[in-house]
This record gives sequence, C-alpha cells and structure tokens, in this order.
Amino acid sequence: MKVSTDTIVALATPGGSGAIGVIRLSGPEAIAITQQVFKGKDLSKQASHTIHFGTIRDGEQIIDEVLVSLFIAPRSYTRENVVEISTHGSAYIQEKVIKLLIQQGARAANPGEFTLRAFLNGQLDLSQAEAVADLIASHSQASHQLAIQQMRGGFSNQLKQLRDELIHFASMIELELDFAEEDVEFANRDDLKSLIYQINRVIRSLIDSFEQGNVLKNGVPVVIAGQPNVGKSTLLNSLLNEERAIVSDIAGTTRDTIEDEIVLNGINFRFIDTAGIRETQDVIEAKGVERTLDKMKLAKVIIYLFSPEQDQHQIEEQLIELEALKIPFIGLMNKTDLLTNQQNTMLKTWALLPISAQQKSGIEELKSNLIEKVNLANITTDGVMVSNIRHLEALQKTEEALNRVLLNLDSSVASDFLTSDIKQALHYLGEITGIVTTDDLLENIFSKFCIGK
Repeated sequence: MKVSTDTIVALATPGGSGAIGVIRLSGPEAIAITQQVFKGKDLSKQASHTIHFGTIRDGEQIIDEVLVSLFIAPRSYTRENVVEISTHGSAYIQEKVIKLLIQQGARAANPGEFTLRAFLNGQLDLSQAEAVADLIASHSQASHQLAIQQMRGGFSNQLKQLRDELIHFASMIELELDFAEEDVEFANRDDLKSLIYQINRVIRSLIDSFEQGNVLKNGVPVVIAGQPNVGKSTLLNSLLNEERAIVSDIAGTTRDTIEDEIVLNGINFRFIDTAGIRETQDVIEAKGVERTLDKMKLAKVIIYLFSPEQDQHQIEEQLIELEALKIPFIGLMNKTDLLTNQQNTMLKTWALLPISAQQKSGIEELKSNLIEKVNLANITTDGVMVSNIRHLEALQKTEEALNRVLLNLDSSVASDFLTSDIKQALHYLGEITGIVTTDDLLENIFSKFCIGK
C-alpha cells in the first residue's frame, strides 16, 4: 500500500457539542489549504510546533475564532504537514469548517487514515499503530499502561532483536548454497540450534503472556449466576453502586444478560447478570437460561449465589456441577439474615462467602476474592506482554516454523530446507511489526480505528 499524496481532513475530537472541537489536516497542502480560509498570520512563514490565533472565514463571513497549531513535516504524527484547528465545540461550526477545507482541496479522511500514514511513513511500526487504537480504547489503569508500553516500542524492540539474529543465520546458510559444490559450512549448526532454543523461550514467554495481556486489555468477564430470586440483580446493583438491574420478588424477572463494568485495583471487571437457572415452560425465560449457561462457559470467573431458602442437598449438587466446569468460581451465600444455625456452621464446609447484597455487607471481601481468584493481585505491565490476537497467532506460527528448523537440524537435512523454515519464521515475525504486510491486512486493521485518528 502506497502513501496517498492528497491532503485529508477530519474531526479529531468526539462529535457533538462541547467546549472545543479539533479539526485535523494532514498532507502536503495542509498549511496552504488552511491559509485559504484562515485570517491571521501567514501560516506558510511560521515555524513548526507553533499556535496562532485568527478567524476562519467563508468569504467575508466569520465562521469562528480559532487557534491553529502547525506541525511541519517531518516533525509531526504522520511525518507530513499537519494542521490542527481548535474551534468552539458547536457541531454546526465544525461541519462548516470541514466543508470549507474540502472545498479548498482537502479530502475527508477514512477511519484510521492519519495513523495509517504514520505507519506508511515510518513513524510507527504496525504493532505500535495498533497500540494507538488500544490506548484510545483503554478504560483502566492496567489497559492504559499496557497500551503505552506497546506504543512506545517495547514489544517491537524485542521482536526486532530476535529477527535480526535469525536474519544473520539465514544469510549464512544462503551463502552455503552458493558454495554447495565445495561443501563448506558458514553457519555453525550448534550455534543455530542454541539460538533457536533461546528465541523459542522468548516466544513461548510472549505466548504465555497473552492470557493476562488480553485480560488487561479487554477486562475480566465475570458471570453472576444462580437460581431465580437468590439476589443476583441486587448483587450487581451493590457492586456498581447504582440501580442498574430491575429487582423484584417475582421469579424470572431477569430474562436476558445485563452487563456493566467497574475497576478494581486498576483492572477492569465486566460483570454479567444472568437469568436464574431453572427448568421453565416460558419460552423467553428458557432462552435466557440458555444464554446464562453459554455465558458461564466463557467467563473468566463465576460468582454463584445461593440462598438459605434452598435445600442443602441442592446446594451441594450445584457446587459439584460448578467444579465440573473447570472455571474459577466464588460461591456466595446471600441473605445472611435468614441463615439458620446449622447453615452457618456449614458455610465453611461449603467454602461459601456470606454476604447480604441488599445491605451491601461482604461486598468488599467479595472484591478481594475476585482479584485473588483471577490471579491479578501482583500483575505488572512493566514487562513485554501480548494482548493482540493477531500477534498471538503470528507468534504461534513462528514457534511452529522454528520447531521445524530444530527437527531438520537433528535430521541433518539440506541447507535449503533450513532456510525455507527460517524464512517462514521471519515472515511471521515481520507480520507483527509490519515489515511484511498486505493491503487487506492494513485495511482490516485501520478500518477499526475512529475517524480522525
């Protein structure tokens, strides 16, 4: 994919009314186009990274008083001339200014086109560009820190080092092919094997980091489940500290999943309130129960509520079924004011946490249990961590290719087979950082960005 030579424009701040709006242009004519509608200093004579006050005009009509920020190539986000016009936050003003700029020769930007140009112009590699989207979407301290670390090249630098070492050996083996008749060896096979073991250890560590990295990026899905009327919706409201779910004494009130999020210890937890699990002839409620079971299978952790009104044998049977799911769960005994003395003594046997969702007692202990259950208490984003499924798949393919190299080394196969698998590994590593790309891959990645970024 080639860099476009036209000048693009888009609103860089969210649409709608606000205090200010920022309109961004990028391209060779960004400054000249802005000058056509700007009344103030001659922008073509101003230094980079300066801000200038003036008015935007349609002929003699003043549209708005603005601040114009200049970023002259290559000292800009895209390495092109970039202009950012700060207007008042009226949707009418923003639309009017963008239309004027398009009339002067700019083109409306596609989603992610500013960051795409930054990548194509060498300002960012592909994994850093993807981290920009993650940074915009970050909703907790952990997801923010992870995106910052990747955007600043921590992941890219580690991959570059691995790739450079592999390229060296590949070139040595290629050289051997040129002297095949003389039976010379430029690449020491023991050294190559040692290097691949070393690279595979790093790659395996990155692959293993995906589970936590994905959690940091997307949050921890937590399903709140149990029979009807045990207090699931009341618990969700207590956790969120707001009336998010309808609470009723009528069994089967919740018929679909209700989701909301809170941040605990810098980690985002996505709570999912579900329909009560029971046999029912109600078609709609039955569909809700089916969705509950599906959500439980996809959860990172399950909060399962019991009530003192339930039969003891039934509680024990449900605990056995939960253990069979092989998913971490926290069993809660709700409505503690209704507990009998016998049930109180059995709480430890059942390993249930006593709470009162209505009175909000036991909620803080539940939150601590959640953090412990998903093993995030000591998590750190200081090291390199994988959070992108595309990167994970490329690393897995790299590992498979390198394992084939090891197998061929043990079998003493010809050099051309070794170079083929090493090139495959280099190809997959290159896909992560964008050394190897296709137009379809770039379109798929950048089409998910917001317009203006």
